[in-house]
Amino acid sequence: METFELDELIHEQIKAFCQLGDEHLESGNFKAAIDQYNLAWELIPEPKNDWEAATWVLAAIGDACFQGEFFTSAKEALEYAMTCPDAVGNPFLHLRLGQVLYEKDETDRAADELMRAYMAAGDEIFDNDDPKYFAFLKTRAVI
Repeated sequence: METFELDELIHEQIKAFCQLGDEHLESGNFKAAIDQYNLAWELIPEPKNDWEAATWVLAAIGDACFQGEFFTSAKEALEYAMTCPDAVGNPFLHLRLGQVLYEKDETDRAADELMRAYMAAGDEIFDNDDPKYFAFLKTRAVI
């Protein structure tokens, strides 16, 4: 997959919106975080999934939606992220997508994504989240 580099000014604007989003996310203001990440998303040129920035902006949107329990929006963002550069194989993206799928009762796909995260990063990737996700994975695979 060919990837492109953004104009430096646009890249800096995207990073600034994402930094504000990160600050809102850290304070638990999920909707404000998502708003900032969406502003960053709007700056990415079409076709958006050609750009590396799309991967990390969608990861941020998906993460904020997951943490805010907006699971349908999280699923949409994370599934689209998987079409972007360097997404497949990214342990964090597989983890979040697996968690979202679990929450939406798509357990077969959830197990697959959680296993991808586990295989890429080990059980440590589950350390900062609810233990139910790793416990679920253990019901689907010998770990």
